[in-house]
Amino acid sequence: MKLLKKLSIGLVVILLLAYGAGRIFGPKAIDSKLNPFLEYNAPPISAEAQAFHDGLTVMDWHADSLLWNRNFLKRNDYGLVDLPRLKEGNISIQMLTTVTKSPSGQNVHSNNADTFDNITMLAAVQGWPLSTINSLLERALYQSDKLTDYVVESEGQLKWIRNQKDFKTYLNSNGGGVAVLLGTEGSHPLENNINNIDRMYNAGFRMFGLTHFFDNALGGSLHGTSKAGLTDFGKAAVKRFDELEIIIDLAHASEQMAYDVLSLSSRPPVVSHTGLKGACDTPRNFSDDLMKAIAAKGGLIAIGFWETAVCDPTPAGIAKTIKYGIELVGADHIALGSDWDGSVQAIPSNMVPHITAELLKLNVSKEDIRKVMGGNSIAFLQTWLPKD
Repeated sequence: MKLLKKLSIGLVVILLLAYGAGRIFGPKAIDSKLNPFLEYNAPPISAEAQAFHDGLTVMDWHADSLLWNRNFLKRNDYGLVDLPRLKEGNISIQMLTTVTKSPSGQNVHSNNADTFDNITMLAAVQGWPLSTINSLLERALYQSDKLTDYVVESEGQLKWIRNQKDFKTYLNSNGGGVAVLLGTEGSHPLENNINNIDRMYNAGFRMFGLTHFFDNALGGSLHGTSKAGLTDFGKAAVKRFDELEIIIDLAHASEQMAYDVLSLSSRPPVVSHTGLKGACDTPRNFSDDLMKAIAAKGGLIAIGFWETAVCDPTPAGIAKTIKYGIELVGADHIALGSDWDGSVQAIPSNMVPHITAELLKLNVSKEDIRKVMGGNSIAFLQTWLPKD
């Protein structure tokens, strides 16, 4: 009771409502509704295409699975990704990202950071620690702790990659298990304190998105109200990211913020989950000119699997966007960024072989497919992860 008295009346009401919602619907029902499978008639994959895919080393740059109570180590009949389905899809390397705030009425046009936060309710429904109710930093650290537990419980099936040394060891092991890395969906968990970059780095974070669906202390979101570039705090954060050899993720950044990062940072960025405006003209996607600038910096553009990114979220549609990206910026700069478990409808992780099959049908060369499916990502991590 003493702790509840310290919370605002509004938060107490939220907790009580969330508890009631959790009792009625349950975390599984919420997860199932927000992360549905894409229903479509998948054509069979040829034996040749399957064999080719099985010989690839595949990486995906964005999955929000740590947000949910679903056990990542077990096969589930809901949600879009877990360890068994990663293995079925022959995905060897997965970036897991932490979601800590989502504004009510979230959309791709304009969001106000001061509206009701959906994650507060979700955290309460799922029984997260009370420390996460008032702190976005604690929400990020809690999800990092969940990953720690999964790695320990996996008994070697998950390998947490924190630096180039870890990655080299993993690759030399002939891909035993699935390698996982940790990133954050927006840098609002810093809570306006530059020292929290180091705290999150020490917790295992190696990729930082700058914004999510709303403006924050670092600058403007692509879906915020200002569309502004980096603030002074944002510039200081980019400098510290570079010093710690942290990968900067431009997904959800305003275009001005992205150009500011390209000018200020000494390192190439990643766009961890996106589409290409020339292939799918929605407010979710950067202009083709900006994508060319990101590629010119040596960056990676990871193609997403959901409708507002690629317009047609079937494997055929995803493959068409990938081919467009290869033609736009070159095969060396295109990768995969599914946004699995990010409250989107998409193909699950065990269906990634269908994308390879569709790329072959589009006469994309096997060399380019190897690059897009994982080769580019491996080369990037070997160069830009912290050295040790």
